[in-house]
Parts: sequence; C-alpha cells; structure tokens
Amino acid sequence: MPTTQSSEALEALGRYQRRRRGGLAVLIAAFFGLIVFSGSLHDELTHERIESTGLALILIGIGGRLWSILYIGGRKSAELISTGPYSVMRNPLYFFSTIAVTGIGAQTGSLVVTVASMLLCAAAFHIVALREERYLKSALGVPYQDYLQRVPRFLPNPCLFRDQTEVTFTPRIFNLTLRDGLMFLAAIPFFEFIEEGQERGLVPVLFWLY
Repeated sequence: MPTTQSSEALEALGRYQRRRRGGLAVLIAAFFGLIVFSGSLHDELTHERIESTGLALILIGIGGRLWSILYIGGRKSAELISTGPYSVMRNPLYFFSTIAVTGIGAQTGSLVVTVASMLLCAAAFHIVALREERYLKSALGVPYQDYLQRVPRFLPNPCLFRDQTEVTFTPRIFNLTLRDGLMFLAAIPFFEFIEEGQERGLVPVLFWLY
C-alpha cells in the first residue's frame, strides 16, 4: 500500500509540475507581452548598463542551471541530493532560473521591469517549491526532514558547500536544460528588435518606466 500511495503521489506531483510549467509560460508570456509596449525613462548610458548587467545575469543563470542539473539529473523526486549546489540551497534550479529571468527583464533597460521580473519569478517558484517539499517529506522521510532544517530554500549559504569526487548525469536531460538556457539568450535580440521598432514608430509605447 505505501508503494502504491507513493506512486500515486509522484504521478500527482508530475501532473502538477506539468500544469505549473504551462502556467508559468502563460504568465511570463503575458508579462513580457505587456512590457513590449513600455519604454525606459533612463538615459542611454544607464539603459545600456542595465542591459549589460542583464546579459551577465542570463549567463550566470544558464551556467547555474547546467551546474545544478549535473547533480540532480532526473532523480529529484527519487533520492536526496545534498552536494554541489544542493548543499548550499534546496532549489538551485529555481534560484538560477530566477536570476536568468531577472536578466531577461533587464533587457528592457528598465530597473522597474528588472525588479518586477525577479519578484514575480521568485514568488511563482516559491509556491512550486512548497508543493514539492510536501511530497518529498513523505517520499524521502527523515533524511529529507534533516536536509530541510540544515539548508535554506532559495538564498544560498556558501559556508555549507560540500562536494563529491564524481557525479553522473543523463545527457538527454542536460541537453534539454542547455536548450532551455539558450532560449533565455533569445531575449537579447528580441528586445533589441522591439527597441528598434519603437524608435521607428512601428511599436507603440503605451507607458514609460524607470
């Protein structure tokens, strides 16, 4: 009976995660669809600095996601991973995804959009993480409970870092994560295209933000 219940709970979590990915995609699309019609009130130099910082954040986010997936593979719901990035925070994939999304928001050249992107993404992942933790508590038992007590949910604590001599990973999952990461970079030419359209009067600016 426990095995059946665990299997059913895992299937339910899988369905939830699929709905979550779809919901997040719609939310992000709606948000960035809205800011397409916004303009930045910053001067050109500040605008460029925000964009450059955003590029660095996107690269950090992509690199962090790849680092995380090397350790977790497809084993997130099957066993406790507590080394590498998972030794300093419980949700490094969500943490680095938030950094990357913050970098995407920065491509608008607006500090308001940059901060809003970070907060919205972090809030969405916080809700997801709480749901996943409820399942993992029952699936992984006492070791996971101890892990919850030691390691912060999102904000990393470098003092906790510990590693292992070798890690194994699934190339398919790594490649999918790399593909998803490259999609973050697509935001750079996209927003440059939007800016050019605004300058030419092809894309209307409905509101201005700092």
